[in-house]
Amino acid sequence: MAMETDTRTPRPGLEHDSASVRLRAALAIGTDPDPAQVGPLVERCAQEPDFSVREMLTWALTRHPASLTVPLLVDEVRTGGARARSQALHTLSKIGDRRAWPVITPALWSDPDEEVARSAWRAAVALVPEGEEGALAVGLATQFGRGERETQLSLSRALIALGEATVPVLAEARTAADPRVRAHALATERLRRDPDAGFDFSVEEAKRVVALGGAGEEE
Repeated sequence: MAMETDTRTPRPGLEHDSASVRLRAALAIGTDPDPAQVGPLVERCAQEPDFSVREMLTWALTRHPASLTVPLLVDEVRTGGARARSQALHTLSKIGDRRAWPVITPALWSDPDEEVARSAWRAAVALVPEGEEGALAVGLATQFGRGERETQLSLSRALIALGEATVPVLAEARTAADPRVRAHALATERLRRDPDAGFDFSVEEAKRVVALGGAGEEE
């Protein structure tokens, strides 16, 4: 049933040159859900360059039955290009249907494209089955020290969202041989304890502690 939507014609405006027209078209589909437009929405997500339009496309997809959207989005994660995979993961995290969990693999967490990896971290936290949070925290911790501020902040937020399952993982990472890993883990721990401190402050404090040869606070 879901595959039939692939061959339907997209609603006028969804492929328009103007981003504002595309946004209104996506809004109209979401306001008046049409199963025939699920395929075109997913296809548009894979190529849409405008952030606001992508967010509206995602919203429109969340307005349709998961039985139609999830299989197509999972296919995008498995076979699409970087933008298609990133946006499909983002949309799956918004839909929140745990039937998509098997597609969130360690290969995605470590994808060389940082947008894909960041989307995978968020989707993993949103879809992780109950009881598997600890294993997910261990897996995500392999990415400590990766990238610059935005990427590191995304990982920190994902780990913090896992709650107490993150605590032993952070304790171990604070003693890692790699100083970037130690600093990132310590910054995450500081942010977990005091969200109001801000990530930039936590990073600077973490770098200072690591430079002095420390591993930070113990639980």
